[in-house]
Amino acid sequence: MNITLRQLRAFVAIAEYKSFTKAADELHLTQSSLSGIIKELEKNLGVQLFDRTTRQLHLSGAGERLLPYAFRVLGELRLLGNELDDLKDFDQGKVRLAVSQQLAASAMPGLIHQFRQAHPNIQVTLLDCSIEEVISRVQSLEADIGIGPERVLIQDVAASALFSADFCLVVPPCHAFADRQWVAWDDIDEPVTTLRGNFTQKLIDELPKEISHRLFRPDYQVNFLSTALGMTQKGFGLSIAMPYAKNWVDQHGLVMIPLASPIISRRFMLYTHKRRSVTPAITAFMTFLHAYANSWSVNAPDCHG
Repeated sequence: MNITLRQLRAFVAIAEYKSFTKAADELHLTQSSLSGIIKELEKNLGVQLFDRTTRQLHLSGAGERLLPYAFRVLGELRLLGNELDDLKDFDQGKVRLAVSQQLAASAMPGLIHQFRQAHPNIQVTLLDCSIEEVISRVQSLEADIGIGPERVLIQDVAASALFSADFCLVVPPCHAFADRQWVAWDDIDEPVTTLRGNFTQKLIDELPKEISHRLFRPDYQVNFLSTALGMTQKGFGLSIAMPYAKNWVDQHGLVMIPLASPIISRRFMLYTHKRRSVTPAITAFMTFLHAYANSWSVNAPDCHG
């Protein structure tokens, strides 16, 4: 059996995109070249990896069983490449950071700016992505560190608690709630703009049904916090944010107030690869991160007024 890395990359790309066309674009190949690579791989393995129809492409039974091994081989190769890069860049140091989009846009620029002042020779690359991508980027070794809300772990990824924060309500400065020390969920009697997906679903699951049914409407769900704040700024409902976004809220001329009865919190985690060696640069960043992240919890009372 003679399998090449090129063949494995082609196999994984097609499985991920479920399309020869998209995989070929990603790998900078023609479709005919990609098809030839897969046919050669299937011949070497003696099995068919994909079930093809005129409209759809699916992994075959054999393809589903072999895909995790292909991921593992390519992951080991990335691990080797990262270790070699660390050896070459030991004096300078690099840190690749995967962060959930909302946190990346609101709180991370300030953290990275202060870290660079303290460690000017360490290069920090910020990969802003969806919450679901944070852990997968650490697993695939695209990122050295991941920061995001607590999620179920996947193979080779470890997590440690970074900080915890309570939800806050965001209102215009002229709103009746603007001068309150806190607001009860049940006091809100107008639509609340929230983020699509787990952000809103987890709130729905944790709040009494009569409250969640009244507050959360499909036409008031958006993809990004910046959109939610913009809608609130223009009078289209209120919005919800974490304390670490307070500077962003202030920039929109809005007011942040703690929510209570019940107080609903989220734990944010630091994700790392179990088999990724920790370089001096990564150690320095994680030490700085833990100290800085305390402010995202400790400063939460600042939004009490």
